[in-house]
Amino acid sequence: MRENPRSTCPISTALELVGDRWTLLVIRDLMFAGKRHFREFLQSEESISSNILSDRLNSLVENGLITRQDDPTHAQKAIYSLTVKGLDLLPVLIAMSAWTQKHAPQTRRPEAVALLERGPKSRRQLEEQLRRDHGID
Repeated sequence: MRENPRSTCPISTALELVGDRWTLLVIRDLMFAGKRHFREFLQSEESISSNILSDRLNSLVENGLITRQDDPTHAQKAIYSLTVKGLDLLPVLIAMSAWTQKHAPQTRRPEAVALLERGPKSRRQLEEQLRRDHGID
């Protein structure tokens, strides 16, 4: 994110952090697909290029939405995890999914539909699971 945002508008500021085509997809994969390694993100159906993925991961780390830790099982791998700031995007992604399912029903995936149908209790359980998986207290 820029040192001096373009404006004080909270939506504009949010878009500076996560408003490109790829950033929220990386967060989505961390939350809903359990992806934690660089190569796993590369396998997403949207086909992100490795240089763009590297840039987005670095930006997410720099802005405090995710962390990067060395993988103790492999010297050349890193493990990416959500932070509280990143996890706080969960309701945003759920709302985007709900909006898209309503207005572009051809994009409705069974797992996305099920998450909305199960309601708030299921979403709280998902958040609790993500907290455990990503080591968020």
